[in-house]
Amino acid sequence: MKKFFARTASAAGLFFALYAGSLAASPDDDFIAMRQAFQVGDSVRVALYAQRFQGHVLEPYAAYYELRPQLENINMSADTIKKFLTRYQDSPLSDRLQGEWLKALGKTQQWELFVEAYPGGINGDTELTCYSLQQRLGANDDNAFNAARPLWFNGRDLPASCTPVFEILLSAGTLTSDDVWTRLRLALETGNVSVAKRINQYLPSNQALSERKLTAATDNPLRYLEKHRNEIKTRADREIALFAMLRLLRSGPDQAYVYWTRIRGQFNEKDRSYFMVQLADQAARRLNPRALGWFREAASTSSAPVPLSDAQLGWKTRAALRVGDWGLVLETIEAMSDTEKETGVWRYWKARALKAQGKTVEANAILAPLSAEHNFYGQLAEEDLGVVMSALTEPYKATREEITVIERSPGIQRALALYRMNLRIEAIREWAWAIRDLDDRQLLAAAEVARRNGLYDRAIHTADRTRLQHDFSLRFPAPHREAMRDALKQQELDEAWVYGLIRQESRFVSDARSSAGAMGLMQLMPGTAKWVAKKMGMQKYHKTLVTDINTNLMLGTYYLKHVLTLFDNQSLMASAAYNAGPGRARQWRDEKPLEGAIYAETIPFNETRDYVKKVMSNSMYYASTFGHQMRTLTQRLGIVPPKSNGVNVSEEEENKPDENQ
Repeated sequence: MKKFFARTASAAGLFFALYAGSLAASPDDDFIAMRQAFQVGDSVRVALYAQRFQGHVLEPYAAYYELRPQLENINMSADTIKKFLTRYQDSPLSDRLQGEWLKALGKTQQWELFVEAYPGGINGDTELTCYSLQQRLGANDDNAFNAARPLWFNGRDLPASCTPVFEILLSAGTLTSDDVWTRLRLALETGNVSVAKRINQYLPSNQALSERKLTAATDNPLRYLEKHRNEIKTRADREIALFAMLRLLRSGPDQAYVYWTRIRGQFNEKDRSYFMVQLADQAARRLNPRALGWFREAASTSSAPVPLSDAQLGWKTRAALRVGDWGLVLETIEAMSDTEKETGVWRYWKARALKAQGKTVEANAILAPLSAEHNFYGQLAEEDLGVVMSALTEPYKATREEITVIERSPGIQRALALYRMNLRIEAIREWAWAIRDLDDRQLLAAAEVARRNGLYDRAIHTADRTRLQHDFSLRFPAPHREAMRDALKQQELDEAWVYGLIRQESRFVSDARSSAGAMGLMQLMPGTAKWVAKKMGMQKYHKTLVTDINTNLMLGTYYLKHVLTLFDNQSLMASAAYNAGPGRARQWRDEKPLEGAIYAETIPFNETRDYVKKVMSNSMYYASTFGHQMRTLTQRLGIVPPKSNGVNVSEEEENKPDENQ
């Protein structure tokens, strides 16, 4: 009884303290305090704060914070969950809570409730998928065996909910020992040694890999191969040796190939073909000129060559582009899956290959629909058809009534409230949920609301989703233009290009910070910003200044001018250098002059390749929006000079940070 009164008194004291504090605290302060209480598991404090948010736009969060900790209670009423999901279905919290509830039901094997709730569940969640398969297999659903089998074939670590599913499949013979070997190789191929060791446990002890040898091959592949290269007798020996060879590839394809010639006789045709595909793929990704020869060797090594994945075919195509083998470009694109070959990148290069072979009618049949798409390949397709990009089509402008309707949307109001408190992750989720089913006019109204509130990243994201009606001023906003003019005037830079780069860097979020540490509108790394500040003679520079808009633009445009000068005023290579560093941009050239579009297409880093294409495409739209004299995208991309025309780089440049991202 004393404990009861003590708890009651404590709660009452907290209530009166909160009540007294409410005279000074704002709703935003209360929300932050309630959120913090939820994060530390203080349910009493959450409940007291939640009372203040009844009828408030952020009421769903108060309800979620109260309800979420109770999900582990198996006696919790399903009606309580259903009421939340119904009442707050206009918030992503309903989707989130439903997924969390389903996982709690799966974990406790409350299958009747799970089945009732799962049809509206979250797609693409592997943990939930495996819980569903557990239930179906337990209910003797024969179709579940076929549905579960594809999950096995990947090298990633999978949720614990998948383990019972796989054990049932193995016991039933749906997964064979060959399937175990296949997944084991996939795990080793991707470097997931811990996953490989778990998969290894499914093999009979007399067939399994030696974990001691696997660890040795992981730690020092060359030393392992030197010690065991004459002991490759069993399948387990071959798999570890192949894994060691894949690790050796990290030191360079040429070195790995030299060693491969010493041991390849101990492998069967299929294994030799497998390794040569891996070697050729890695060589292509490193722009090694021997890549295509190794792809040919992989195909000729075996009577049944290992088939190439779409990703490997993509790099084989890029290698063919760099040597101008248009017949091989066409051949490899045709070998891709139907889904892959229909992407814009491979439709464009297929058309170019056809045109190179004199098949203009077939090429134009591909280019014509592609030219209607508002992206890098759409612009190139348009130019290949002989059309020069002119002024953009008359935009659709949302009416005052349409904007008002969007402003009154609870989801939009929640997003704006969360942005005001700098809770960007929650705000982005709310915004995405609110616009998910909007038509073009509603999307443009929402984009305008975002623009008016300074949320340029949301304006861009939302306007980009329209299909038939567009407003390119919302897709390509130009904030801070006065501050930008001063920086551009000092550095003599192309305004359209700089805006195109900033749009890709930060979406005009002035305090943006990347996972790597880049900051501000122009996403400057601390080392780069410090180097530039020193070069500019800035007094009392401190890294906190990087997110100041004027300072960021001043430093960023100075560095951009620096890399542009390094590359003879070629914006394509300067864009690559700004993202990945001047050293890498130089390395990615060829021994001969290279068409700019091919240089961009064959950049080894996925992020930089996508970045460069979008920056150059963006610059076209900004040039049109600003009314600048138009140049074609092909002209902007230019011709990349050969490596022999190397840029002379000072010792100071070599010693500065070589990677801005």
